[in-house]
Amino acid sequence: MSTATEASQAQLERWQRFRTSRNAALAVSHGWLTLTSFQWLDSQPSTVDLAPGLWSTDGTTATLTASAADGLTFVETGELVDGTYTATLQDEESLMWVQYGGDDGRHVVVELAMRADKYAIRTRDDDSPVLTEFTSVPTYDFNPDWVLEGRFEPYPEPVDVPIGTANPLVDGVHRSVGEVVFRVPGLPHEVRLHAEAEKLGALNVTFHDETNGRTTDEWRKVFVPKPRPDGTVIIDFNRAINYPSAFTPYGTCPMPVVGNSVDVAVEAGEKAPEGSLDGTDERGPED
Repeated sequence: MSTATEASQAQLERWQRFRTSRNAALAVSHGWLTLTSFQWLDSQPSTVDLAPGLWSTDGTTATLTASAADGLTFVETGELVDGTYTATLQDEESLMWVQYGGDDGRHVVVELAMRADKYAIRTRDDDSPVLTEFTSVPTYDFNPDWVLEGRFEPYPEPVDVPIGTANPLVDGVHRSVGEVVFRVPGLPHEVRLHAEAEKLGALNVTFHDETNGRTTDEWRKVFVPKPRPDGTVIIDFNRAINYPSAFTPYGTCPMPVVGNSVDVAVEAGEKAPEGSLDGTDERGPED
């Protein structure tokens, strides 16, 4: 795509504020950059990696048994874990359940999760090098030519579309509320991308493009502000961002709907994290 359009100072300042906020949101304690494991729970009480106690599930309820000597406390109350405790989640729910380690006993959080109707835990360690070595997400330079106008064509009712996720053992569902339609210079056809609903009427579009696996992760997403009354929308691909699974092998982030692709290189927005395209990154079991 041509880069002939010159960005205004106001556009650059807004984009820089967005980037500063985005990097700060990633670099939080016990956030996505701190994931260090994803483990399914067994039917029999068993030890797990990187967390004390015995963990199990009967398929409906998750159970944790630990003694005071294990040093676990509940995240919500700070109460010591000493005995047997249970928790119940619905599919796709998560619970920051217990914590341990460090001078304050809160260095590692153990998240209980229900994915694909099965219980799993994820450990979130603030000493994860993904967090401690993080400075910012690499990006393309801001390009005003990737701020596109299009339209939103809503469906009469939302449509649930089966999708894959970053974890091959977890299937997902995309609740499509309609399609974002736009044109990209150089393509002879309109681009149509399924969209999910976000807060305050905004839309979330998960997409492939021809930079994937070269300079960007295998897929990205972009939030689209609430459509105007006439249905027009602005799609700013400079604000395309990575899912957590770009940073960690322990995510279950949704893939795009089949066919949700821009058939050119979208050289805008976030690139793949440093080192993730060098052949050493293994996509594994984010959400």
